[in-house]
Amino acid sequence: MNYTELLTKFSPRPIKSDVELQMMIAVMHSLLDKPSLTSDEKDFLDLLGILIEAYENSKVKIPDIYGVEMLKALIAERPLSNEELIDIFGSKNNLAQVLTGETLSIDKIEKLAKLYNVSPAVFFPKS
Repeated sequence: MNYTELLTKFSPRPIKSDVELQMMIAVMHSLLDKPSLTSDEKDFLDLLGILIEAYENSKVKIPDIYGVEMLKALIAERPLSNEELIDIFGSKNNLAQVLTGETLSIDKIEKLAKLYNVSPAVFFPKS
């Protein structure tokens, strides 16, 4: 299909609901299921991607957290195993002290950043 035909058939517009999002994703999948795409179909997919991204960005608010709050969020997502806990903090008591306000050492920050695959900067308090 050429670009004008795609626009006429699917009539993309800004997404305003989850139902519209699912419809847009279905259109995207119908094109992606094709064995090969024309340049017009690839351009149309780019348009759908932009519309989907804009909607998702308007719905998902990523909190701006740092330091201990980031550590708490990461632990909630993937708790530390006993082995990781001992390696980084030495004990549950030491972890509890950090979670209640004790500053993280550079050594602990480096280990946590590596473990959670994030920048060490996220563990420093927001200034």
